[in-house]
Amino acid sequence: MNHDHSLDELHQRIAALRRDLHAHPELAFSEARTSDAVAAALTRLGIEVHRGLAKTGVVGRLRMGSGEGPAIGLRADMDALPLEELNSFPHRSRHEGRMHACGHDGHTAMLLGAAEVLAARREGGPNGIVHFIFQPAEEHEGGGRVMVEEGLFERFPMERVFGLHNWPGLPAGRFAVMAGPIMAGTDRFDITITGRGGHAAMPHQARDTVLAGAALVQSLQSLVSRSADPLEPAVVSVTRFHAGHADNVLPETAELGGTTRAFDPETQEMLATGMRRICQGIELAHGVEIRLQYRRGYPPTINDAGATQLCREAAAEVSGGEQALVAAKPSMGAEDFAYLSNVVPGCYVWLGNGPGEGGCMLHSPHYDFNDAVIPTGIRYWVRLAEKALTP
Repeated sequence: MNHDHSLDELHQRIAALRRDLHAHPELAFSEARTSDAVAAALTRLGIEVHRGLAKTGVVGRLRMGSGEGPAIGLRADMDALPLEELNSFPHRSRHEGRMHACGHDGHTAMLLGAAEVLAARREGGPNGIVHFIFQPAEEHEGGGRVMVEEGLFERFPMERVFGLHNWPGLPAGRFAVMAGPIMAGTDRFDITITGRGGHAAMPHQARDTVLAGAALVQSLQSLVSRSADPLEPAVVSVTRFHAGHADNVLPETAELGGTTRAFDPETQEMLATGMRRICQGIELAHGVEIRLQYRRGYPPTINDAGATQLCREAAAEVSGGEQALVAAKPSMGAEDFAYLSNVVPGCYVWLGNGPGEGGCMLHSPHYDFNDAVIPTGIRYWVRLAEKALTP
């Protein structure tokens, strides 16, 4: 990494690996091929390899210098999305209905590149331990939670943990680094309304589930406008509403579903409690029965101030100084890195992936990770690890 020609050679190999991973996407807890590739790469580097956490997770442990010193974790996610890819380049997905549409192929490849550099420097660098955490099932399935529950931090004690995600819309190679909330907590809900079906011409003989559902959708918005602290962001989105099949029939049932999001855990709890209260009110007002299933999802991702400062310094050094850091706002998207950073202090940053032209944004069927940012990502991980291990 000290010479341009070595960086160019590593860049080419890591980009080739990234494209191979892109062509062979695997869904949550099924990342067998990816896990095998990661473990093999770490083994070739002489890094201690541990497998089996969260089924397909891989943890590499690298002792730097004497190994006596701080221990940190660097985390990358490995899973793909259940999405049909619409790209036509040679490394497009070879598996129908599966696609790396969020850049986890790039995250995995960059962390392996950093592992190669740090392994080469293990004798001359600072003393301590670097854990390379390759996590399955970030997309909705909570692989981070499972790794923690199965003993990640008991088996691999560490003082800090760090994560990185590419971010379309940010200039390529720039970083967004912020203390405090960066990604929202998210919960999901399903609502079933049961009334009395009837003829559309005789609504008085029915208990209209469509009307009750419409009232419920509107009332739920009052949780944000009238129950949430105006200084605490919150979102309630009803994303599904299914009822009926005929023009002249009032349906017996209606089904709704969606998501709530917030940065503050107390706000999350308020949304859950308020939703139950509103469902009870609509139930009484419309003479219907409402069943609410409220499922807790990812907690908010909140960056520790000390860990964030280390990330800010490392990002500035590899991307051209403080002026190269992008002032970004937190996202209402969710991230299961929160399960890790809820246990030990952590920081999660965004690496610019470029403008995302042509709809090439996260979770788009046209998305592709920008291989041009691989060297920046590798440099960042390496510099961050060196800084975090230096007393």
